[in-house]
Formats: sequence, C-alpha cells, structure tokens
Amino acid sequence: MLRFAGIVAVVAGLAGGAAAQDLPRLKLATQSAGTVNWEIQTILHHGLDRANGFELEVMEVAGSPAAQVAFLGGEADAIVSDWIWVARQRADGQDLTLIPYSKAVGGVMVPADSPAQSLADLKGMQIGIAGGPVDKSWIVLRALALQEGFDLAAETTQVFGAPPIMMKAALDGEVGAVVNFWHLMAKQEAAGMRHLVSVAEASEALGLDPDVPLLGYVLRGETVRETPELAQGLAAASRAAKELLVADDAEWERLRPIMGAESDAEFVALRDGWRAGVPEPGPVDEAEVARMLALMAELGGAELVGAATELPQGVFAPVGY
Repeated sequence: MLRFAGIVAVVAGLAGGAAAQDLPRLKLATQSAGTVNWEIQTILHHGLDRANGFELEVMEVAGSPAAQVAFLGGEADAIVSDWIWVARQRADGQDLTLIPYSKAVGGVMVPADSPAQSLADLKGMQIGIAGGPVDKSWIVLRALALQEGFDLAAETTQVFGAPPIMMKAALDGEVGAVVNFWHLMAKQEAAGMRHLVSVAEASEALGLDPDVPLLGYVLRGETVRETPELAQGLAAASRAAKELLVADDAEWERLRPIMGAESDAEFVALRDGWRAGVPEPGPVDEAEVARMLALMAELGGAELVGAATELPQGVFAPVGY
C-alpha cells in the first residue's frame, strides 16, 4: 500500500492564503501529449502549486530532446527526464538534480497468437524497438536474455523507431514483437496484444530493485540550494496530485479527454498503468540506482551514460518525496 502524507487534506486551507502572495514561478518544459501531463493538469486544476508556495507555468515543447535543449539553454526551470540522463549531465559538469516522479517502465508485447512465451522464443524474429540501440528498456531486456544464455541482439533483427510507429508496426503484424513504453503497451494490450515480459520483471530477475523510480522532475542544483522551498513545493504538489489520482476515479474522468484513449479498455489500462508507476514516498535507494547504472554502462557504454560509469553524488534532490 502507498503511504501518503495526507497533503491533500490541507490544500483547501492553504490555497486561499497562497493566492494573496506574490509566488515564485516555476516554468516546466514538457510535451503536452506526455503522460506526465496528467499529473501536471491535476496540480493546476486543484491549485496544488499555489497551495505549496509556487506557481507552475507549463512550456509546451515537441518532445524530450526539445525540452532538454530548452532547459539546458535556460529557457525553462525544470523538465521531466530520467536519472540516467541526470547522472550523465552531472558527470559532464552540469549541476542538475532530480525529484522522483515515476517508476513506470516498458516491456515486450507480442501478438495474442504468438508462440513466444519467453525472450528466447523471439529467436529469428524481427523486433520493433521504440527508441534506439541504447534504449534503456532494450538494455535491461538484453541483460536478462544474456543471463538466460540467449543473445537477444544477435539472435533477432531489430527495427528502431518512434514509439507510435513501433506500436502500429506491431498491431499491423510487421514485427513479431515490440519493445515499447508502458502507456503504449497499455494501448496494445487493449487492442489484443499479449504481454511477454516487462522491464520491471526483467529487473527483478536480474536482482535489481524494480521499485526504483526512473523518471523525475529535473531542476538545477542552484534552484534547490537557493530556493529550497520551491523544490520542496514541487515535490509536495507532485505527491498531492498522486494521492488524488490513486484514490479517486473521478479525477481520471476529468483527464480522459487528454489521455488519447480510444476505448474504455484503453482508458482503464492507461489509468491503472499510471497508478502502478507511482513510487512509494521516501528516499531513493542510491545503492540500487548505482547497480542499475553499472548495468547500463556495461551494455550501453558511453553512448548511453557518457562519463557516468559510477553514480555521481547529488543526482537526487535533497527534498522530501
């Protein structure tokens, strides 16, 4: 069970006072179609930013690379990315830090009538992979296959591409299996495809902790040091939104128009998948993170982790989650 701090209960009492103040503004660069937008819109709808001492401004961008460029160029105060990217940036001298947001990860889907029951059964197949050869999900799945004595990269043919394109290729039968993000897996399952193995399951089989959050809100270190109340406010608003979205189905009915669900089954799968990705409150186990980074460095190399062969200090912001 999730152990929330009951932040929402005090929101109504705080919002009125916060509205009268000249609050600091935090500009977040993000893709409007991204799943993080469901949490962001919940924060804005309920005034959870103002209740926690800041005003959230959303800067829409085309995708993750555009968000990173805007952030590193000083056009935005925060973005959503993964801790591996933050570790790489810190190893290169960038003073960035992350507030955990989600542990949701992807996995492998196959057609309902596929004979495949394990990764080894994919031998000789063409696999569609969302992203590139150093996609983090692909790396974890490769590691599991190697542990089981099967070289997934050598024994299959890979096709790399954008997540929606890979989803369509899988649904059209152009590939025998697809590695995709969790929300597109939900859509594929609703369309009749079958789950083969998730990255969380693969991580657990590798002895890694599947509950380590991958994604988070990335801030500059100076923001956390000079305005710790702003970083803490963002963490508190995020947690309060999560509490609402975990507990109240009506919140999801309000969000449904922006979720892109084409059926009731898709809607439920997306809602439940998002909820499953909510991390437990509390500090991140950095020893487990370091173990995951070592795996990424071993199989992904410098193309993925850059100079971050070990976990740099300060990847995770020193604020309450």
